[in-house]
Amino acid sequence: MKITKLELFKVPPRWLFLKISTDEGISGWGEPVVEGKAATVEAAVKEMESYLINKNPMQIEDIWQTLYRGAFYRGGPVLMSAIAGIDQALWDIKGKYLKQPVYELLGGKVRNKVRVYSWIGGDRPANVAEEAKKRKEAGFTAVKMNGTSELHYIDSYKKVDQAVARVAAIREKVGDDFGIAVDFHGRVHKGMARILFKELSPYRLMFVEEPVLSENLEALETLDTFGIPVALGERLFSRWDYKKVFELNKVDIIQPDLSHAGGISEARKIAAMAEAYDTAVAPHSPLGPINLAASIQLDAATPNVFIQEQSLGIHYNKDNDILDYLKDKDVFKYKDGYAEIPTAPGLGIEIDEDLVREKAQETHNWKNPVWRNEDGTIAEW
Repeated sequence: MKITKLELFKVPPRWLFLKISTDEGISGWGEPVVEGKAATVEAAVKEMESYLINKNPMQIEDIWQTLYRGAFYRGGPVLMSAIAGIDQALWDIKGKYLKQPVYELLGGKVRNKVRVYSWIGGDRPANVAEEAKKRKEAGFTAVKMNGTSELHYIDSYKKVDQAVARVAAIREKVGDDFGIAVDFHGRVHKGMARILFKELSPYRLMFVEEPVLSENLEALETLDTFGIPVALGERLFSRWDYKKVFELNKVDIIQPDLSHAGGISEARKIAAMAEAYDTAVAPHSPLGPINLAASIQLDAATPNVFIQEQSLGIHYNKDNDILDYLKDKDVFKYKDGYAEIPTAPGLGIEIDEDLVREKAQETHNWKNPVWRNEDGTIAEW
């Protein structure tokens, strides 16, 4: 079997899909994208095309090593996201060829379902208590929200009080036996993170995400987290990026994104490293259906995964949502806070290719907002 063609589809709301075709009529789908840089990743995939045409798609590891190590410059969000989407599509092809779900090729299932959480609140969180209540009524057992809007290096206690009040309101609405995760989103610098951890400690959070930017990992050594688990990793792109995280031993949950961190092949290795450091895994996935499908395949075969992000109803998904591009809208079957593990071959989903091609004509140019502090300085989004 040989790879014959690569096709890329930039589809709303902010996704990039990849279809890899073969001479035996089997095709695979991947999702190579950096949010806000879809065209850049599209160009990177096209540059890699010459390494793929006429290659045997079954040789996934050799292709991965070629794309990563065969180039002098490596790593980073763009190149690793391009590799990630290619890797997902190759696993999809291999599973379809062997008539097995990808998790069977990774050693088989260690679970029959995976817990999922739902996003609430938007970029500038509001009405979170009512939204959390609705998610609980819909069957979810955990939610995640942005903790704050923009914060300066040192900012006002008023913003701290507002953040704490939102969490307190959620806890009051949903009760004690419900997971609440607060995403600092890299918006919080270490001086303010110290205050927020202390003030949030009574509310028994599931985790705080990106308490500081990943390039400032050393700051974690100075933070008292008051027993709140720390999660990060969406802006780390390979096992080499994660080395410092594990050596630091201050992170409880890692969050590799299977569309950014080299795909299924690399995320599998990162998760195995995490297991050796007694660290949990919660794959990052505020993206499209292919990213989620790949993540669930990894979850099924990975014992230290404890929960999975998914983007149904997330504030980014305007006009189109995660299930729109799937022929079977029930494939993940969210029930009682869990997603079932798909049993179909490959990634376990069937893409509605006609709709993908139609929506690719609309395309998109999604960009994240640029925020500024009150004094005019750039703030982290």
